[in-house]
Amino acid sequence: MSEKKEQELLIKQGKMLPVMEHFYTIQGEGFHAGRAAYFIRLAGCDVGCHWCDVKESWEAERHPLVSAQAIADEALAHSKTIIITGGEPLMWNLSILTQRLKAGGARTHIETSGAHPLSGELDWICLSPKKIKRPVGDVLLRANELKMVIYNNNDFLFAEEMAAEVNRECLLYLQPEWSKRDKVIPKIVDYVLAHPQWKASLQMHKYLDIR
Repeated sequence: MSEKKEQELLIKQGKMLPVMEHFYTIQGEGFHAGRAAYFIRLAGCDVGCHWCDVKESWEAERHPLVSAQAIADEALAHSKTIIITGGEPLMWNLSILTQRLKAGGARTHIETSGAHPLSGELDWICLSPKKIKRPVGDVLLRANELKMVIYNNNDFLFAEEMAAEVNRECLLYLQPEWSKRDKVIPKIVDYVLAHPQWKASLQMHKYLDIR
């Protein structure tokens, strides 16, 4: 087997994953905002939101492949709350990584658009759907929180469309797209007051000027 074929097999099995960055910080969004957590940002994304603030994560080939065991070991040395994000982390097989994290006593969280089927052992699913590549599989039914990014008025309609498809226990959040926050936050405030099943989410880490 060629080196390239062997590498492709390891990726398919989830033994190797492309990692853009990993760091210990405070979760800034959604239900777990304010909680210390270790972030694993996997590279690769085929959704391509025009307002994405980590576009450098899109091309997986530009980032190193790291063994799932090494990723887990490093994460567990810092925290028992581990957040797998991207990019779009569900492009990859997360079974081995999450198994290693769970074996080490961690709670595994994921931030995903849901554009690919779920994989791995996940304790908390933050679903942030995008119009250009909608959720597939059972992620809508399994999501713990639905985080809708609001860029313009049409996004409120999309938010309600997605909210109608999640489970009844799923928490609902509206979050302003960062570059439009001054215009969008007043609209979110008014919307939440009129539709109290929703909560407002802010990117607290950006206000705190941390990662």
